[in-house]
Amino acid sequence: MSLKSSASFYNQALPYVAMVLMRFGSAGMPIVAKYALNRGMSQHVLVVYRFIIATLVLAPFAIVFDRKVWPKMTLSVFVQIALLGLLEPAIDQNLYYTGIKYTTATVATALSNVLPAFVFLLAWVCRLEKVDVRKVKCQAKILGTIGTVAGAMIMTIVYGPMLPLPWTKVNNHHQSTNTDAKNNEDALKGAVMILVGCVCWACFVILQAITLKSYPAELSLTTLVCFMGAIEGGIVALVMERGNAAAWAIHWDSKLFAVVYSGIICSGVAYYIGAMVIQAKGPVFFASFNPLTMVIVAIMSSFIFSEIMYLGRVIGAMVIVVGLYMVLWGKSKDQISSDSSNNNTKDEIPISGDELQMATQTTTTPISNQDFVVLDLNKGAVSNQSSKNNPK
Repeated sequence: MSLKSSASFYNQALPYVAMVLMRFGSAGMPIVAKYALNRGMSQHVLVVYRFIIATLVLAPFAIVFDRKVWPKMTLSVFVQIALLGLLEPAIDQNLYYTGIKYTTATVATALSNVLPAFVFLLAWVCRLEKVDVRKVKCQAKILGTIGTVAGAMIMTIVYGPMLPLPWTKVNNHHQSTNTDAKNNEDALKGAVMILVGCVCWACFVILQAITLKSYPAELSLTTLVCFMGAIEGGIVALVMERGNAAAWAIHWDSKLFAVVYSGIICSGVAYYIGAMVIQAKGPVFFASFNPLTMVIVAIMSSFIFSEIMYLGRVIGAMVIVVGLYMVLWGKSKDQISSDSSNNNTKDEIPISGDELQMATQTTTTPISNQDFVVLDLNKGAVSNQSSKNNPK
């Protein structure tokens, strides 16, 4: 394999590898956050600290790598960045963490898998995604999006028979089930909060794709969004936690780990990877990987926490994988069509007016042998022939 083909394969595979790694990092967030919130940490303070950490981590890299390519900051771009910070860091994260308090990490992860459907619909409305229901590739993207959401719902609702895996412990499962039942008194309220947060998240993904067109610096944009999210989230936290100064206290415990983990992995790295993938592949490609988090959480919980695996969860995971494959197949066909159209455009050679007129004349007017000779000769020969035809 030549060096050029190796580089081409690397560039094509990079978005897929980046999204899978990003989903592995995001899979630990619901568990870490739930553990910290159950120990009394304020969800509003967690949001603020999360994006402060993300800003401090990303800012040096943005200054070093983007200092020569910083786009012009206009009022329109600033408003878009402020709105991005409000949609995802401030509104969505506060609703998500509050919803986790009322539900469980598994339920929160499953409900978040409606994101591809919301993003697909918004991208369709905003004309960021071309959809022609008569084409097979568009049908695959639509059915794949429905499949990923359906698979997530199957994993959440359908249990079925228990799979007797050797590393699971039935007693621990029953104990955790009873504990979860006590903590799910307001499960419906938490589910509604998470779903509303997913709508804000989908709007964030679409607006990020639009903003990247006028501000094409992913690292700097991510840093600015985290900074604005910390400010706007701080305002929300000050209002919600007024008179409770103890809520802002952080010690060397699970609360600090939740802040650092969520700030570096789930905000800084995830937002930066998301911006690059959205700019390269589009918002639908980015959102289609979200259901993988549910599959990863289920597998990790089975191995690490010895949780019982049910047949319904396995079937739901298979549906998610099939739906994801259909979406990626449709997106790959879009990429092939886009590349072929770009190559055809590059292969076209512009023709000037004189050349077009000459070509028309050569196809419509008979040309003598002498004319061919005159066209092939240099200027000196042409002038010499003219002197012969017009002697002094």
